[in-house]
Amino acid sequence: MSESDQRGGWLKRLRSGLQKSATRLSTGIGDIITKRKLDEQALSDIEELLITADLGVEVASRLTRNLAKSRFGKEVSDEEIRTAMADDIERILAPVTAPLIIEPDHRPHVILVVGVNGAGKTTTIGKLASRFRQQGYSVMLAAGDTFRAAAIEQLQIWGERTGCTVITRPAGTDPAAVAYAAIEQAKAAATDILLLDTAGRLHNKANLMAELQKIVRVMRKLDESAPHNCLLVLDATTGQNAHAQVDTFRELASITGLVVTKLDGSARGGIIVALAERFGVPIHAIGVGESEDDLRPFEPRDFARSLMGLNP
Repeated sequence: MSESDQRGGWLKRLRSGLQKSATRLSTGIGDIITKRKLDEQALSDIEELLITADLGVEVASRLTRNLAKSRFGKEVSDEEIRTAMADDIERILAPVTAPLIIEPDHRPHVILVVGVNGAGKTTTIGKLASRFRQQGYSVMLAAGDTFRAAAIEQLQIWGERTGCTVITRPAGTDPAAVAYAAIEQAKAAATDILLLDTAGRLHNKANLMAELQKIVRVMRKLDESAPHNCLLVLDATTGQNAHAQVDTFRELASITGLVVTKLDGSARGGIIVALAERFGVPIHAIGVGESEDDLRPFEPRDFARSLMGLNP
């Protein structure tokens, strides 16, 4: 399949995945401004709509202020409003849009993947492995969530599917031991990329922090610069709870970027804009489904226009 066909297929899935969010916003905006000028009440209603769609108070205020500056008191169409806001959203997202760069000087380039249980960490690792393999990299996976046998088994399935070696230890093993063994083996095999899964139990933050810190300390016995990326996987369906997760994992681990999953499962796609405005953490990829092709690099224009129900 050509790159253009792949992009076309992805854009269809993105629009489909964001349909709940887009319908909520476009229908709401259409109802607000039907046969009326953009007055104070319309602006207030639009701001409230944006907040309920998880774009956050700051973003909602910024978007409506910009509308007021250029269009207050004018007859406007719902598409004109949505287009203006999509352009503003694209500008908010542009600074946090960053590809996940694999440094050739690091072999392996170590990517530590963190997030709460159920966010989709293991599946995201499998999808990233698939994309890296397609790009010609050699990839190794490490099952660092040793507290859940299901997580180890799931990663092994992804290893078979993507042709990647998976480093495992029996359930209950110290995750730092898995990380050490994985880096040793990846170095010995001159593997390009090592993706390390981790546990996500937030009910005891102190234990999880100690565990992640130990993993990093042990890694650095073999590679002082590891991990080279620390990715936080967020489930979009959690809505505003995503803010608390970013806050927590910035404290627990020095996260370098976000991957947002399950955008197809909610009407809360606006959470990405709120996170970009508040935290400024790079967004590397978004997911809108279960298949390997449903995780793609984040493109702000495509996302902003899809969110507003416009053709990318």
